Amino acid sequence: MNLHNELHDFYLLFSMLCYLAEKRKFKMIIENPFTQPHYLTTYFPIKPTIIDKDRTLRGDYYKKPTQYWFFNCKPQNNLIFEPLDYIPTQVIGKVKKTDGVSVKTLRSMIHPQYANRFIREFIIENS
Repeated sequence: MNLHNELHDFYLLFSMLCYLAEKRKFKMIIENPFTQPHYLTTYFPIKPTIIDKDRTLRGDYYKKPTQYWFFNCKPQNNLIFEPLDYIPTQVIGKVKKTDGVSVKTLRSMIHPQYANRFIREFIIENS
């Protein structure tokens, strides 16, 4: 019951944040894992703008699918003409705690190359 209540509270806050973004017209991009079944894919009325099914194609550690909602902005779909640096793919189930960093935190990390490419491909407007 505690987990359900916590999930409900987070969903309520998430919904209010999205409502405020729409009402106040501020730009916002939200990232969340995309799995089936998932609370947001099942109950949230707004479908994600982008679903990245394989993050390793943009230079991340993990293949895990991720969904993104763009509020008051649109993904740019810029082309990035540069090679990816090799990043060894990690398997989520085999991640181990290192240097005091929890497994949960390590699994949530986004490689800087992925973040950089995502920002340049989808967020920065090319003129």
